[in-house]
Amino acid sequence: MSLEIELDPIDFVTIGTVGPKGRRVFYLQAGGQGQVISLIIEKEQARAIAEALRDMLDEISRTLGLSNDMPDMARMNMELREPIEGRFRISRIGLAYSEERDRVLLIAEEMIVLHEGQDPRQASPSVVRLWGTRTQMRALSLHAMDVVKQGRANPAHNGRVLYYWT
Repeated sequence: MSLEIELDPIDFVTIGTVGPKGRRVFYLQAGGQGQVISLIIEKEQARAIAEALRDMLDEISRTLGLSNDMPDMARMNMELREPIEGRFRISRIGLAYSEERDRVLLIAEEMIVLHEGQDPRQASPSVVRLWGTRTQMRALSLHAMDVVKQGRANPAHNGRVLYYWT
């Protein structure tokens, strides 16, 4: 059963992990309007969110001549909040900016696993839309990159070693 959730505005947004290194589960979490939404993401999705937000926010500031949106990270609470119950695993993430509202929109779409014989046209993924300030999204970008870097320094220790040759 698909959900459509829109938090407009969000009170907070963060990325965090649960579990020991090597078996960490990454979550994108946001809250607003009395709700806390936790979504499961992959480590590389966390990195991609961080980089895409950084690039988008830099471009918005440069193009529109807007003020610096750098947060005071010491004052930001970037911890995951309870309950941490993943509503779904994210397959796709989109970003947009409303110049009129000066708000960033993060859209997360559910990963759908089709069963044998299931018609993909009948699959209806859940969608979560999160509307935040440029400062909130910049904090998310900075924090997400820190969370990603907290993993093992040597990717060969993550159980997946890829060999390339030419």
